[in-house]
Amino acid sequence: MPTGNSWAPEVSRSLPTLALLTLAALGLGGGARAAQAEPGQPFPRAQLAKFATQVARRDGLSRRRVLRVLRHARLQPQIIDDISRPAERVLQWWQYRQIFLTDKRIAAGVGFWQEHRDSLERVSAEQGVPPQYIVAILGAETFYGRITGSYRVLDALSTLAFDYPPRARYFRRELEQFLVMSHEEKIDPLSVKGSYAGAMGPLQFMPSAYLRYGTDGNDDGQRNLFTDWDDIFASVANYLHDCGWQAGGPVVADVRIDPGATFQIDPSNLALDETIDRLNAEGVRVQSDVPGDTPVVLLLAELQDGPTYRVGFNNFHALTRYNHSALYAMAVDELARAIALRLTPANPGVTPETAPTARSAGTADRAGRSSE
Repeated sequence: MPTGNSWAPEVSRSLPTLALLTLAALGLGGGARAAQAEPGQPFPRAQLAKFATQVARRDGLSRRRVLRVLRHARLQPQIIDDISRPAERVLQWWQYRQIFLTDKRIAAGVGFWQEHRDSLERVSAEQGVPPQYIVAILGAETFYGRITGSYRVLDALSTLAFDYPPRARYFRRELEQFLVMSHEEKIDPLSVKGSYAGAMGPLQFMPSAYLRYGTDGNDDGQRNLFTDWDDIFASVANYLHDCGWQAGGPVVADVRIDPGATFQIDPSNLALDETIDRLNAEGVRVQSDVPGDTPVVLLLAELQDGPTYRVGFNNFHALTRYNHSALYAMAVDELARAIALRLTPANPGVTPETAPTARSAGTADRAGRSSE
């Protein structure tokens, strides 16, 4: 974990900024000054002084020490470019799936689970989140902690807080939380690296999530979400549990579409605004034995040869709270199932309910297909 004495009276000179980790663009307009500025410029002192005063007043930190840290922040115009660039295209499910459901990622997940089996199973028993979903989130986010970002988080958050008007308010809050986090957790704020948006560590938590959901998983008196896997596993399970994860509950189920079925679907919708009974009445037959009044969300999963459909349950909704994307949640679900299936012979704890179904191979019924 990045540690140091950056809150002490003397602070070492800032580290050089590394190259941007290529991530998905958010599609919003950026600030004009950043687009024309040279990288590595400090921020205006009056701007930093005002912000330091606000942070000190709200959070009880030393204004002088907050300002000393902020004066080491450097503008990174490339971050504005990346967060401002419109997405070139919207991926369909089959394209998105190809990124995450690779043999390399599945095999690495199996090895990772085997390496950390005891800790994963202990956390799972305490929080009710199956190990394969903890592993799959880490696999989707950072390839099990291997790719966590190369920007200094102080630079990333400061650039977006002070030079990205569309979301300045959000990133100022995150910069403030980063300063609080580094102080409370005794982390050197000048050495922490992460994504261009300031997400950190194997879980890619933003500072506010670190403070809210970070958990001391081994009772050593510290929350280390950078290198302590006990804390990392406990924290992601705590996040999902707080978002409503139900132990033993379903995540996704296939559907069969009746010939001539008429229904509407909003691919961007993540709300559990349907029920099994209502979908059945519309000719969307859910392949599950859960009660008819169970809330679900109807999901579109485009394959190369046409659309397929699924439903997501409460635990699917919890996954979308981690990343607000149905494609992401479906990818995590399939990755979790694929990893669990390979481990089934050696792991009696994996049940048929948590192992992959035929859907994982892309065999869900297509819209309009008649029953044969």
